[in-house]
Amino acid sequence: MDQELEDAKAKFEPLGEIPVPADNPMTEEKIELGKTLYFDPRLSGNNVQSCMSCHAPGAGYGDGMAKFIGFEGFNGPRNSPTIINSGYYPTNFWDGRAGSLEEQALGPIQSEVEMNQNLDELVIELNGVPTYVERFNTVFNDKISADNIAKAIAAFERTIVIADTAFDRYLQGEEDAISVDAKEGMKLFAGKAGCISCHAGPLLSDYNYHNLGMSGDDGRFAVTGNEDDKGKFRTSGLRGVAHTAPFMHDGSLETLKDVITYYNEGGGDHANKSVLMKPLNLTGKEMNSLVAFLESLSGELPMVEKPEIPSN
Repeated sequence: MDQELEDAKAKFEPLGEIPVPADNPMTEEKIELGKTLYFDPRLSGNNVQSCMSCHAPGAGYGDGMAKFIGFEGFNGPRNSPTIINSGYYPTNFWDGRAGSLEEQALGPIQSEVEMNQNLDELVIELNGVPTYVERFNTVFNDKISADNIAKAIAAFERTIVIADTAFDRYLQGEEDAISVDAKEGMKLFAGKAGCISCHAGPLLSDYNYHNLGMSGDDGRFAVTGNEDDKGKFRTSGLRGVAHTAPFMHDGSLETLKDVITYYNEGGGDHANKSVLMKPLNLTGKEMNSLVAFLESLSGELPMVEKPEIPSN
């Protein structure tokens, strides 16, 4: 028996059921309404963009670009984070400025540089669509409102989950579910490379914020005003990670190998860089094993078809 492997394996756990707020229970009708809204360009001020524009199923629920393209071609400052498993986070966005998935759903809609839609005007516009009036009444027994729009979108986003990966099957006892290289990568992840220092727990995230040495964006500081938070960004969960390139808050790393190389070199030179960021002295073979482990976490991408968008 490989005791190091068994010890590493014991440090991981399954993802479990997604938490659902008591005031926004999941129903099939609500999920379908949320999916329709997610794909509806009425949610943008120019009726061109939808949530799907930056979070497309075929692009790992991101957009495949380093940084997002916003309203009327605005060049965004950050990478579009995937919505895969987003319902597990206690806060959302790279800087954690949204305290719930419901709050997050309304953020980009209102943002002048993202979708640039006034919420009051959106409610009026959706009230002009008889199908939406009927569906909101059925789902919420209530009229169309910003709060109900947010609840429906969040309910749909909570269905975009990757929990059944090769690695999860390995945790359940299927010894051949992951490769020998991936098992070596798991040992490195939990040991020499120290990845588990931040990528721990069911989501493989500590739900915290860290400065990895990248300059040019104040990150969490813009939310808290705390100098210690300058350059800090949320630790991403790793299930589904291979589907979500490019990586990091600025999309500056194109491949998983690039990410491992960045960490192996100790990160950048930001003055507030975490003390956890230091050269790892991994060999090329060890870095490849870590990539194999991350790939084993990635599972199958959940796909959804674009629904029929109600007409006026």
